[in-house]
Amino acid sequence: MAIFHVTTWADWEAAEAVGSYRMSTKGATLDEVGFIHASSAEQLPRVAAFLYAGTDEQLVVLELDDDGIRGSGIRIPWEDGGDGELFPHIYGALDTRFVMAVHPAEFDADGVLRY
Repeated sequence: MAIFHVTTWADWEAAEAVGSYRMSTKGATLDEVGFIHASSAEQLPRVAAFLYAGTDEQLVVLELDDDGIRGSGIRIPWEDGGDGELFPHIYGALDTRFVMAVHPAEFDADGVLRY
């Protein structure tokens, strides 16, 4: 099963250089938050718009191997995002080998994320 995470191209390139992704969400690290925010495919456009609408930064969507991450011993519970909706939270650094695909992403004229 795949889960998704939206980030900047710069943050992804930095992760590739060291083999580990440690950003939790826009402007906050795993160390600061305690987990990496992720989304289902259905949640992703809404989450991306909330975090990155109006940004000039180049974005990417990371398609993550949920089973592989769990198999490595990292917990991914689905937890309340604050309004009762459940989101996958990754409790550990993300080894870049668990990124199945990197999709360039941008918002279309209607503000919908395309990737």
